[in-house]
Amino acid sequence: MRKMHSMFHPYDGRMNGRTELELRHLRCLVAIVDAGSFTDAAIELGVSQAAVSRTLLALERVLGVRLLHRTSRTVNPTTAGVQILARARHLLAEADELFRQATTGHTRLHIGHAWSAMGRRTAEFQRRWHDRYPEVELQLIRHNTSTGGLAEGLCDLAVVRTAVDTRRYAHALVGHERRYLALASDDPWTRRRSVRLEEIRERTLVVDRRTGTTTLDLWPEGARPAVEYTRDVDDWLAAIATGRCVGVTAQATATQYRRDGIAYRPLRDTDPIPVHLIWRRHDPHPATHAAVALLADLYREDA
Repeated sequence: MRKMHSMFHPYDGRMNGRTELELRHLRCLVAIVDAGSFTDAAIELGVSQAAVSRTLLALERVLGVRLLHRTSRTVNPTTAGVQILARARHLLAEADELFRQATTGHTRLHIGHAWSAMGRRTAEFQRRWHDRYPEVELQLIRHNTSTGGLAEGLCDLAVVRTAVDTRRYAHALVGHERRYLALASDDPWTRRRSVRLEEIRERTLVVDRRTGTTTLDLWPEGARPAVEYTRDVDDWLAAIATGRCVGVTAQATATQYRRDGIAYRPLRDTDPIPVHLIWRRHDPHPATHAAVALLADLYREDA
């Protein structure tokens, strides 16, 4: 196999499979159609017109179909060509994105979360990050799983407020958050400044057992509230807004999800919720410890 100088150079790149289909075949097809002629496609690709003709012929041979109708003046895709062209554009876009991610991976930091990022500290975290590390672009990603997208490969770090699987992930405790009660804004309890945890056993509690911070273990067995289960924060809020349920959550939710029809009150007699940053043990992002230090500083400032 010949050496590749650049996997996705406009006229390089090989996808070695049973059909020997190469990215340059697809780029050639797209260039011919977009340019409107073999001559202009050759100029765009930086090769000879003969090379363009050979590359298209090779692609048609690989696929076993004719892709273009040629006349002395026009070049138009066949029915099969239209279908292949659409797929070619998609594959080339995916290939270019793969290359971009591979070459810029350490210049971008993705932080995942299931519900509410860093809560009231989110905006300040973003501002300070941009000021201190302008060379590393920060992106926050919400993903409704227990690891905030880390297990799915969607982020480099994740903010979690649930139990950490220490066998799979490295972690750092960055702070604690008070628990709050979420309730309908017309609920009689909104006239109170705070609510005791034990009082909630009189109500129906709505719980997201996949990503939420609340379990029935907060109450002694035999004195637990009735429960309804939801799948994400939006369903959780919708159930609470009806007035038939209340929810227990971290302070971050109270600041991140201020909605019409929803009120929040502090809970008494409860332990605070630990907030961790987690990451993969092997090959951590170079900016991991900078993110941990910055977020821990913000939590200490608010303490």
